[in-house]
Amino acid sequence: LLVSLGPLMALIALLIKLESRGPVLFRQERYGFHNNIIKITKFRTMYTDHCDASGAQRTVQNDPRVTRIGRILRSLSLDELPQLFNVLKGDMSLVGPRPHAVPMMAGTRLYGDVVEKYAHRHRVKPGITGWAQVNGNRGEINTIEKAYARVELDLIYIERWSPWLDLKILARTVPTLLKRRDAY
Repeated sequence: LLVSLGPLMALIALLIKLESRGPVLFRQERYGFHNNIIKITKFRTMYTDHCDASGAQRTVQNDPRVTRIGRILRSLSLDELPQLFNVLKGDMSLVGPRPHAVPMMAGTRLYGDVVEKYAHRHRVKPGITGWAQVNGNRGEINTIEKAYARVELDLIYIERWSPWLDLKILARTVPTLLKRRDAY
């Protein structure tokens, strides 16, 4: 995947550099396997002087911190492509529950404080794509109901895991991303 996506990743890096100052890549602490903290790598989609490196501040629709190219990258999840390096490193998988930023909020409270089974989603490696994302639950989690729904889908994935389910999720990922809903 890295070889075939290399030219696209190089083009994205160039566009990020042309639009705004700062590094092309962005690293952030996220929860990984067994609640271990991992550093994921993404393409930078925000202006460096306005971003929240911790991930505590949610990105909202029409967020002024997001660059023009960043809006496109985020809506198509192309900002996630550098996570292929996390997969090679062994911190992530192609498919699994999406890794959340450590201080991620569900509504106005920490995700883990709101959803009692939240830590159960860390029984597997996090993934670049997952069951929740291909079932319409991607993007902002601004209510407790959305937080429960996402965790429930993650737990369903873990309980029903099979190589075929992973292949199904991978096949559904591109059409889901092309709809460009709920990611900004």
